Amino acid sequence: MHKYFKEIEDKTKEVYSLAEEARKKGLDPKSVVEISIATNLAQRAIALVGTIYPQVNNKQVEARIRELEKEYGFLDQAVCLKIAEEIAKGKFCKFSSLLEAIDAGIRVAFAYYTLGVVVPPLEGFTHLEVRKTKKGEDYWAAFFSGPIRSAGTTAAAFAIVIIDYLRNMFGYAKYDPSDIEIKRTITEIYDYHERITNLQYLASDKEIDFFVRNLPIQIEGLPSEEREVSNYKDLERVSTNRLRNGVCLVISESLIQKAAKLLRIVQKLRDKGFKLPDWDFLEEFVKFQKETAEKKKQQATGVYIQDAVAGRPIFGHPSRSGAFRLRYGRCRFSGYSAAAINPVTMKILDDFIAVGTQLKLEKPMKAAAIVVCDDIDGPIVKLKDDSVI
Repeated sequence: MHKYFKEIEDKTKEVYSLAEEARKKGLDPKSVVEISIATNLAQRAIALVGTIYPQVNNKQVEARIRELEKEYGFLDQAVCLKIAEEIAKGKFCKFSSLLEAIDAGIRVAFAYYTLGVVVPPLEGFTHLEVRKTKKGEDYWAAFFSGPIRSAGTTAAAFAIVIIDYLRNMFGYAKYDPSDIEIKRTITEIYDYHERITNLQYLASDKEIDFFVRNLPIQIEGLPSEEREVSNYKDLERVSTNRLRNGVCLVISESLIQKAAKLLRIVQKLRDKGFKLPDWDFLEEFVKFQKETAEKKKQQATGVYIQDAVAGRPIFGHPSRSGAFRLRYGRCRFSGYSAAAINPVTMKILDDFIAVGTQLKLEKPMKAAAIVVCDDIDGPIVKLKDDSVI
């Protein structure tokens, strides 16, 4: 095994040396190979952010991340907060301004949490802006864009905790949203869901109002759509009238959908001594969210019918006795995104469902492409003579 990995390493170095010689000819946009070699998570995180801030891609930062992993545990959220804090304070390298140092700290922490393999630390989180509260104090507006989606909902939500931890540490004020700004956020999320593309989780008006009213930083975003928001335009502290996918994804799909998980993360970090004083509202929010969810459970869930394109067949109506019931599962060749059904199920439906057909389910509500698996249980069918097989 050691010999195998040594061979990979040696051949990689050979390829890099050839690439470096080729770059010296000056025919490429840059004279050096931009992609750094990384053999562990710490190296991947700093190499990724090093494309923006080359100074963070150094042995000191890598060694410090490894020390923190020994102290707190591998991939622990505490590692993220601590490395973000130390980079922001300029412990390992210098930056042109405090805000740049904070930006670099956020990105390295975010890259570490997302394993250094996806683009959100570079393009999902775009930048920070310092703005004024109604009292004239400085607060932070964090800008996000569409690529934040590939971080995953939990990671995108935790990115806000990283940013707020530094905000509180450096003494910036909390965001103080006005009623109009909150209404703008609600309208924008619903406009995006109804007119652009379905959100994985569409929060209710009350959920959005509660969360945005209490969030210590402003969630902002770059304009991503040609369409403008339908109401609440030309606001002084909102950068654009156009719809912003980053705002919708971070608030509805990440922060609100993952509020319960975020509460557990915050409590765990507080137990380790990290100061996160402005997240007390999460406990009340999660309680309110659970009560709302219980009420929804008592009602029939017809989201899959509401979203159906005209002309598509409906196999069963919401929670109705006698409706079509699909037995499905996953196997090695279906992957995580597809669902497998017994081929006999396809046959009794006169091959209407075929390999690659997409079905949208009432519960758990996520759509899935269909493949076959003859190991899964077949259908239970009532025949015309009233026998069941």
